[in-house]
Amino acid sequence: MNTQLSKILHALNQVLLGKEHEIKLALSCLLAQGHLLIEDLPGMGKTTLSHALANVLGMNYQRIQFTSDLLPADILGGSIFIKDETGQGRFEFHKGPIFSQLVLADEINRATPKAQSALLEAMEEGQVSIDGQTYLLPSPFFVIATQNPVNQSGTYRLPESQLDRFLMRISIGYPSPEAERRLLEGKNQSYSQLLPAITLAELQDLQQQVHNLTASSTLLDYVQRLIQQTRQHAKLEAGISPRAGLALLNAAKAWAFMHGRQHVLPDDVQAVFHAVAEHRLSGQSNESPATVTQQILDHVAVL
Repeated sequence: MNTQLSKILHALNQVLLGKEHEIKLALSCLLAQGHLLIEDLPGMGKTTLSHALANVLGMNYQRIQFTSDLLPADILGGSIFIKDETGQGRFEFHKGPIFSQLVLADEINRATPKAQSALLEAMEEGQVSIDGQTYLLPSPFFVIATQNPVNQSGTYRLPESQLDRFLMRISIGYPSPEAERRLLEGKNQSYSQLLPAITLAELQDLQQQVHNLTASSTLLDYVQRLIQQTRQHAKLEAGISPRAGLALLNAAKAWAFMHGRQHVLPDDVQAVFHAVAEHRLSGQSNESPATVTQQILDHVAVL
């Protein structure tokens, strides 16, 4: 594994105890230049993970608390009329919290669909358009959105178009008894103590290296068979889109890179498949998305 990535993972694992796999997925999502959705109960460490990532990667950070009265302008910013000493005035654009390198959209499904949709162009295009003007967002740009389970009161289900903007969805879950004991004993490190392990230029270089990783024709055949199986599965109304297929390949590249490989293996695809596919699949059965995606992995042979 790359020395820089080893340092980053070591630091993150001192903050969020016993969640090595989830941390690797989150970092893979960033290296693949995607965005991350974390769905879990309150108090599981979603905000802690986002703070820790921002600190150890040296990214400037903003948290947006999504509520039922949140407006798009609270996210994007807006034009304010500024009057000078002569009485003349002009409109000046004041940037909102979206103009940060790492943005935490906290409890995104507690806001109205109108506020949720304000993130769409930013996440997909790396820019926002306001009053006919286009403003570029900083680079790198990474959105981590958290949502509470949809059966909780005061939540709005995210539309499929917005879910598809997230390269991965993960859940952190309860810690193991051993990790929770260490947490109770105060043996975890605070994210505020983390110092940047790399520069932003180095982070962008890592992202470019991930992009340049090679995937053989045989590997692409395997990815295509998985994609087709999602579209043919009897318990699914619709399979994953071409954009989701690209997301799967990019996530697998990032996973391979994190494990010191310059080419992608089927094991890398399998490692990220659940996180990439589950939130994009709509079904007709009572089985969990994880069960269905595992059935797909079991059904598609590695040649």
